[in-house]
Formats: sequence, structure tokens, C-alpha cells
Amino acid sequence: MSVPNDSLADLDWVKLREDMDNVARGPETFTQKLNRKFRENPLVPIGCFLTTAALSYGLYSFKTGNRQMSQYMMRARVVAQGLTVVAFVLGMGAAASRK
Repeated sequence: MSVPNDSLADLDWVKLREDMDNVARGPETFTQKLNRKFRENPLVPIGCFLTTAALSYGLYSFKTGNRQMSQYMMRARVVAQGLTVVAFVLGMGAAASRK
């Protein structure tokens, strides 16, 4: 069953209207963009936070002279960073398959 050309033209106007509404609202603020990105792929911001936390605590441990904890946290940072990259790639693949 084919769709009449008139209904396709109607859909083009709907898409155009959505695009115009997005332009009329102006650019996203930082908070709006952060919320949107977190909803799209929540594992990436969580991974970024864990990577930053491991790095920060590892540097603190290094500064205070706790070399064993510093080494442990640097390894944890590498693992968290790797998992963040994997989550990013999987999220991009899922977004591409939706479109």
C-alpha cells in the first residue's frame, strides 16, 4: 500500500515546523544540554564522573605519599575511562540504529 503524495507533503511541514520551533527557542543552555545528554546515554556522564573521581583521589594519594593507593586509583581510572569509551561507542551505535 502506497502513501499519497499529499500526506508526505504534510509530514514535511510537520518536520519543518519542529525545526523552526527549535530555532525559535534559541540555543540550549549548559544545563539543558547536560540533561538531554544524560537522558540519551546515562552511562557516559556517570563514567566521566567516575574517571574524574578516580583521577582526583589518585592525585591526592600521590601528594600525601600513599603510593599504593595512588597506583590503585590510576588503574581504576584507566578501567573507568575504558568503560566510558565503550559506553560512548555503544550509545552512538544505538543512536545510529534508531535513525
